[in-house]
Amino acid sequence: MEVDRLATLVGQAGDDDPLKALHAAAEIRHEAERIEAVQVRRARTRGLPWALIAEALGVSKQAVHKKYGGSRFTKRG
Repeated sequence: MEVDRLATLVGQAGDDDPLKALHAAAEIRHEAERIEAVQVRRARTRGLPWALIAEALGVSKQAVHKKYGGSRFTKRG
C-alpha cells in the first residue's frame, strides 16, 4: 500500500460519517497487520531473535512467537 493511500485512510478515519470512518479504520488495521507480518518475517530471515522482535513490538516474547512462530517465520539455514 502506498504511503499516500495510508494518509488518505487516516484522514477518512476522522470523517463525520461513522461508517466511512469505521471502514477506513478497518483498512488501516489490516494494513498495519500486513506490514507487521512482513517486518517480522524480514527480522527472522536476518536472524534476529524473538526477544528483540517482541521488544520492538512492545509485547512479550511468548506473544510474538505465538502470533508469528512457525516455519514461515523461522530463520532458514
